[in-house]
Amino acid sequence: MAKPTLLTRLEDLQHHFEEVELLITDPAVVADMKRFVKLNKEYRELEKIMTAKQTYERLLNNIEEARELLATETDPDLKEMAKQELDESQNSLPALEETIKLLLIPADPEDGKNAIVEIRGGTGGDEAAIFAGDLFRMYVRFCENKGWRVEVTSSNEGSSGGYKEIIFTVSGDNVYGTLKYESGVHRVQRVPATETQGRVHTSAATVAVLPEAEEFDIDLKETDIRVDTFCASGHGGQSVNTTYSAIRLVHLPTGITVQCQDEKSQLKNKAKAMTELRTRLYNMEYQKYIDGIAATRKTLVSTGDRSAKIRTYNYPQGRVTDHRINLTLYNLAFFMNGDIQPIIDQLIIVENAERMKASN
Repeated sequence: MAKPTLLTRLEDLQHHFEEVELLITDPAVVADMKRFVKLNKEYRELEKIMTAKQTYERLLNNIEEARELLATETDPDLKEMAKQELDESQNSLPALEETIKLLLIPADPEDGKNAIVEIRGGTGGDEAAIFAGDLFRMYVRFCENKGWRVEVTSSNEGSSGGYKEIIFTVSGDNVYGTLKYESGVHRVQRVPATETQGRVHTSAATVAVLPEAEEFDIDLKETDIRVDTFCASGHGGQSVNTTYSAIRLVHLPTGITVQCQDEKSQLKNKAKAMTELRTRLYNMEYQKYIDGIAATRKTLVSTGDRSAKIRTYNYPQGRVTDHRINLTLYNLAFFMNGDIQPIIDQLIIVENAERMKASN
């Protein structure tokens, strides 16, 4: 029977939840910051399941009590109340069971992290850079609506506007779990501003969303890093090209290079660059996890494959199409103004269905 099995799994987790609850108050665990952070995260995830467990048990008790009343009660009013209680509880049960089953499936451990987002102009020359700029503004408006904080790490402007490349961090609640669906090739079909004969061109930009590595995620040795300083370029007032505030970090064992010139302070630029370097090193390992999921589940929506064409923005027809789920919306103007949640919601639904299927 499904219900006893589900209750058994929840009761097993109850014991584990109580163990974790006890551990996070242990002074020895509190002193080990890496372990403490990990256990706190596990505690918060288990707490959600325990809350659902309480609701589930209450519904099952309501059903049992209502059935007993219907079998033994002679008062018509009380029997009618019991019947209503039984109907309401039975109607609520299937949806709650599906929610619990989803909670019991291990989530992507990185979903709760902040994110580093890279947008690069692809095929299409100047128009690709302009489109990359449009995507950046779209994400900034989306993040503002979510109450998230956006900080640009580095950028390389296009000759006709937009960006050949822009890298920024997004901080907030469940950022990576939301934005991870944006990784891939974004294609635009429109008449470029530089086109004199009114012909529609197709250009592209690539988006990569990386979970930001926390300090405890990776051991980064200073001796493995070469630090270069140089003058910042671009906007920034009188200090640009006069002070060596820009920072370039080279990770000697891997050759990974990052740089930051957005801040006037060299220390702030170095801190941002260190965060990005730590993230890129961490993602070398994280990508193996993503590849493992893609191989076993054949997931459609969040493989992290930057070469996959995921979406087309067609300006003449005012439509945006997500190719992973064959969904087309005719609200391109709103979409480009940051209203991208409807497509993300549909992607989450599809991925959750895949996770449920894979767990059966």
